[in-house]
Amino acid sequence: MYRITVYTAPGCPYCVKAKNYFRQLGLKFAEIDVSRSQEAAERLVKRTGQTGVPVIEIGNQIVIGFDKNKIDKLLGV
Repeated sequence: MYRITVYTAPGCPYCVKAKNYFRQLGLKFAEIDVSRSQEAAERLVKRTGQTGVPVIEIGNQIVIGFDKNKIDKLLGV
C-alpha cells in the first residue's frame, strides 16, 4: 500500500474532493494544512514548484490538483 499525503488549505474545494475520494476508497492518508505550517509550505514549493493546493503525494509520485485519472492510475484503481 502506498503512503498518501494530501497538502491542503482551508476553503479549498478540490482538497475536500480529494480527501472524500480517498475516504470513499477506504484509504488512509495524512493531511498537511500548509496554511498552518510555513515549513511544510516551503518544502512543498521546493519539491513541486507549486504554491496551490491540493498537492497529493502517493508513494514518491506527486499529483497536482485533484486529478482523479492520475490518482486512479497510481493506485491501480
